Amino acid sequence: MNSATQLIHSIPIDPLTGSISVPIYQTSTFVQEAPGINKGYDYARSNNPTRATLENIITKLEGGAGASAFASGLAAIDAVIKLLASGDEIIAVDDIYGGAFRLFSKIYQKFGINVKYVDTSNPQNVADAISPKTKLIWLESPSNPTLKISDIQSIATIAQEQNVLLCVDNTFASPALQQPIRLGADLVVHSATKYIAGHSDLIAGLVVSKTKALAEQIQFIQNASGAILGPQDSFLTIRGVETLHLRIKQHCINAQTLAEALYNNPAIDKVFYPGLVTHPNHKIAAKQQSGFGGIISFTLKEDTVEAAKNVVCNTQLFKLAESLGGVKSLISHAATMTHKTIPDNQRRAAGVADSLIRLSVGLEDVKDLIEDIEQALKSNQTKNLAQLYEEIFVTN
Repeated sequence: MNSATQLIHSIPIDPLTGSISVPIYQTSTFVQEAPGINKGYDYARSNNPTRATLENIITKLEGGAGASAFASGLAAIDAVIKLLASGDEIIAVDDIYGGAFRLFSKIYQKFGINVKYVDTSNPQNVADAISPKTKLIWLESPSNPTLKISDIQSIATIAQEQNVLLCVDNTFASPALQQPIRLGADLVVHSATKYIAGHSDLIAGLVVSKTKALAEQIQFIQNASGAILGPQDSFLTIRGVETLHLRIKQHCINAQTLAEALYNNPAIDKVFYPGLVTHPNHKIAAKQQSGFGGIISFTLKEDTVEAAKNVVCNTQLFKLAESLGGVKSLISHAATMTHKTIPDNQRRAAGVADSLIRLSVGLEDVKDLIEDIEQALKSNQTKNLAQLYEEIFVTN
């Protein structure tokens, strides 16, 4: 069965009423027949039929053994880290999402969980970094925001040989383009806020586990810590899943076209997009993904924060905002927005330059998107010339 057909029909018909939409069970508790005897549900933090349906759907999409839905992507990441103990070590992708870096460095480091950041686009870097304390390898592929591609299958082999868990943040690709568990990963994390829900109208996180034992551990943490996804947002996430394949297909088409248009723009220094043959790991992306995604990043030849701000503040269709993966195109500046919590020297060392701009390419007509970015780049150049004129002729 085609994956798009499988996705749509993985959403069940309500057996009680025949409703083609999943019902929203907006309840805090469930009446029991006798103490401990119920219909599979007792308290909505522990389980909820709407949330359970979402968890079953994402389990099937990722090819896992079980899944848990959380109140945010960071709550999902937090649950995975709670598998570890004081003294354990994580090896993580160096240009990691700023929120994950903040969680690792500001919360878990003080509990004795340390992190080594390496360029995971070369599997040998991961192998070289493993120590007896290493318990978890943390990948983003593609990574946020420089879209590094890591060879998940090769790193999974390394992890298995060393008896280390491998978790892949699959947010940028989504299960429509990539299934890390099928490539050997033990855990997959999603900010379902992004492509899975797809409409910029909710916050949600997901963890999918390769084995039943891991799934039960994550479910225990979900219930014990309580950062659950509510039934309304579970319903909206399921609704987003229904159009995931269709949306992702157009996101990929638009992003590929826009990346190729930007590649030779004289104001741009580098374009980061796995679909370009110039991308260092283009072949690996083509092997492990069925498409290259809807995110593009680029740096300016004038590599300054001010130059980047001039661009992101002068687009009209691309809206300046955090987040990504929605229908409308978004633009952000990593150094002052998504990655501002990372020290400047560490951020730059990971390839996140001062001028790096990230685009979440939406579903608008791609010609309009190209024109919008090009006019913003021209506006920046005009502004720079005006500033230069003022410095030379007015100030002096």
